[in-house]
Amino acid sequence: MKGVIQCGGKGMRLRPYTMVLPKPLMPVGSKPVLELLLKWLRRNGVQEVYITTGYLGHLIRTVCGDGRQWGMSIRYTEELEPLGTVGALRLLREELDETFLVINGDVLTDLNLDAFSGFHRRQETLLTIATSRRAIQTDFGIIEETDNRVTRFQEKPTLTHLVSMGVYCMEPGILDYIPDGVPFGFDNLMSCMLAAREPVSIFQHGGLWLDIGRVDDFQKVQEMAWDEQWPTFETRAVA
Repeated sequence: MKGVIQCGGKGMRLRPYTMVLPKPLMPVGSKPVLELLLKWLRRNGVQEVYITTGYLGHLIRTVCGDGRQWGMSIRYTEELEPLGTVGALRLLREELDETFLVINGDVLTDLNLDAFSGFHRRQETLLTIATSRRAIQTDFGIIEETDNRVTRFQEKPTLTHLVSMGVYCMEPGILDYIPDGVPFGFDNLMSCMLAAREPVSIFQHGGLWLDIGRVDDFQKVQEMAWDEQWPTFETRAVA
């Protein structure tokens, strides 16, 4: 399959580091996140990749080039104005003519792409979202009430939710939901599809997933790299 890596964001959650480097080039050990992501795609059989760029995109093109060093073909789009998390896919509407992957440029995971794409094809939907369960610590005491009387109180509870991993399997028909030349986020796409009663599938992944755009996950992956667990992760990625 063809893969699209979204690298147009400004990485606001990792400021001030991302004032000099785009988020996909943030280092994990001695390598940028994007290089690890590209190698994971190559090990999973993806050879044709498009990288959407915007903020500091020239640095991404300089580091990755045409992809020959990883046995891949890499081409780029450039957003003159921010197009949101999925708006840049319209720039590739001529190239995305078969089932394709879309991956955020700040994701590291051991997701098995054969299993993911096979599941997607069996669902026969335009979109399948890779998901993971995450525990989220709330900062407030949570109150439940009936008729203005407290029925339950929880002090800063930890809540578990199924969340998007930023990895998607899509069909070309999904591009009909994305407008040309205007900012359009994944939340907008979901709203349009649900309003049209277009079915959307989810694939639940129980393995490793890290969102490098989050400070906690970025620090965690550094610890994995520096205590030599990272080679173990790379081995798991091809399982």
